[in-house]
Amino acid sequence: MSVTVSFPGGAAVEADVDGHRVRTDQPLPWGDDSAPAPFDLFLASIATCMGYYALRFCQERGIATEGLALSLETVRDEARKRLATIKVALKLPPGFPEKYADAIRRSVDQCAVKKHMFEPPAFELTIS
Repeated sequence: MSVTVSFPGGAAVEADVDGHRVRTDQPLPWGDDSAPAPFDLFLASIATCMGYYALRFCQERGIATEGLALSLETVRDEARKRLATIKVALKLPPGFPEKYADAIRRSVDQCAVKKHMFEPPAFELTIS
């Protein structure tokens, strides 16, 4: 996979990801707030990845997905200027079989983005 980054103006930064353009910006007053900030996309990638695992779990078992929802909230550690907790709430669809409650939790925990936070890759930066 390759990501190419460009700078269209102001504080906006765009990434070309396999033919898809992802735009970011900074909130006011640093940017124009025309798109999510990069860190917001990071959090959204966690939520959408976990949501995908929940969706596939239901689809593979023929469980209706209407009403399935996932939300993510953060708790900041202001002293350390970073996140202290990421809270994820999965709302199961009406009629979800109770026998699958633990299994869907295990499935959602398989999110690849989340797993990479626990075993992060090495970073290498070259400057030319």
